[in-house]
Amino acid sequence: MIAHTGLPVSDYQKAKDFYIKALAPLGYAEKMEHGEACGFQEGNHTSFWISTNPKGVIPGHIAFEGKNKEEVDGFYEAALEAGAKDNGAPGYRTEYWPGYYAAFVHDADGHNVEAVWYDYSKTKE
Repeated sequence: MIAHTGLPVSDYQKAKDFYIKALAPLGYAEKMEHGEACGFQEGNHTSFWISTNPKGVIPGHIAFEGKNKEEVDGFYEAALEAGAKDNGAPGYRTEYWPGYYAAFVHDADGHNVEAVWYDYSKTKE
């Protein structure tokens, strides 16, 4: 099990503001900050971090699990309002798995940020 993970960012304050807004619908909140590193908490531990990287940024991918479709939809809307670029509107991705409901955006550094909900009712069809 992964305890925490993070992404490098080029503009710390811009990225921090973005993730505060984009992750709120999924239940994440800013928890701690150490210099230009910020940790976000959902549940009982700080599981996602952003930080500056003096070597630059290579875009990556991260997926956050939502509790339902509404949280995934809320993430997508909040992320776009916070400045993200669309990389896949909310919807079922049956090519991944019958109940895979997800939305994708690119943040300012080009990271592919996803929110996903696993709809187990779709596996019975």
